[in-house]
Amino acid sequence: MESRDFIRLTRKILDGESGVRERAADEVTDLLSSYSPAQVSTLAVLLSALAACEEENSALEAELHAILDLTSTGHVNVNHVAQLREIRLSEIPVGLREYVTDLLEG
Repeated sequence: MESRDFIRLTRKILDGESGVRERAADEVTDLLSSYSPAQVSTLAVLLSALAACEEENSALEAELHAILDLTSTGHVNVNHVAQLREIRLSEIPVGLREYVTDLLEG
């Protein structure tokens, strides 16, 4: 992915509006084959940090799904998603807990 497009996507991922973040996470999944290995790792770190702070469950689900898809590239390791440990599992829906657990177990 070209730098300009990558920066545009990261800005959407970090947007203050949960709906924009959710759509950006979906876009990450849609463009999976477009990223360089470094971009994949960077997106995983950004999405993990964002997920650790996310307050909207629909956006959190999209972010976790995107991270899971990024791991399928082979360019994401447990260190890239370490921020997910900050999520209080008891405060999110059961289905999302499974995403977090699966990602942290690698």
